[in-house]
Amino acid sequence: MTYTHLTTNELVMIEAHYQENIKVSDIANALERSKQTIYTVTNYLKEGYSAYDYITDIKSIRNAVA
Repeated sequence: MTYTHLTTNELVMIEAHYQENIKVSDIANALERSKQTIYTVTNYLKEGYSAYDYITDIKSIRNAVA
């Protein structure tokens, strides 16, 4: 299985499902992603951030590494 980054659409969908209190396992199944991936994003959202914040943080981390 190859690793692919979450798309902007997937992050927005995770945020929407999270706000609707949908279970992580259900979100993971719907997006065909691992539960750990969804947990990582939802834990970030629990801290009061948004999907947009997650995207900008990840981009800044990727640029710092490159």
